[in-house]
Amino acid sequence: MIHSPRIQIIDFDYHRNGICGAPFHVFLFDDISDENTRKVAVMFEEPYHCAVLDIAKLAAGRIAFGVNSYRGDRFEPALRDAIRSPQPVKGESS
Repeated sequence: MIHSPRIQIIDFDYHRNGICGAPFHVFLFDDISDENTRKVAVMFEEPYHCAVLDIAKLAAGRIAFGVNSYRGDRFEPALRDAIRSPQPVKGESS
């Protein structure tokens, strides 16, 4: 069993990735479990294709594996749930 961290999604959007690239979703979220950091995730339609990186580490140029790498499989279920949930139209208030 994989423990799923608690996250708070700030925003996400769908990118069609040009005319021939694989489309994907990009997420901005706060990891409010142990780390309490802001992260970005890129998730493709295919299951188990989810990359998660810490934004502060990216801004500092830290991209090495083991330094700024997170288990996408831990975050993927919550992110996929967000895609399936109805979202308000951007620019409209509820």
